[in-house]
Amino acid sequence: MRVLLDTCCLIWAVSEPAKLTVRTREVLCAKDTDVFVSPISSAEIACLSEGGRIRLTRHWKTWFNDNVTANGWQIVDINLAIAQEAYCLPGAFHRDPADRILVATARHLQLTLLTADQKILDYPHVQTLWE
Repeated sequence: MRVLLDTCCLIWAVSEPAKLTVRTREVLCAKDTDVFVSPISSAEIACLSEGGRIRLTRHWKTWFNDNVTANGWQIVDINLAIAQEAYCLPGAFHRDPADRILVATARHLQLTLLTADQKILDYPHVQTLWE
């Protein structure tokens, strides 16, 4: 399986794995799973950390880079096609730019988006997993 972590799933996978569903943990630990991360999650983590909404064990940039590397996750670049897809999503989708980029990335690269975000889970035009 090829999956894209949303920002909350990335944080929970590293800091609070019990917040992930059993199925999500199984997928993340499976040997045949390729895990991808968007740079937008780095930006979101920076905002959460700088705003005091999350506490990390070290500077957000070091925390992000170290954990992506340690877990063998792959960074997916945000390219023109993904940026354009983010604002051409079919149907109704909310305005959050980070969520739009995550959904567009998953759609463009045919990845399953691991997310607990109900707005994304309710969106029928992207493959998601949270059970």
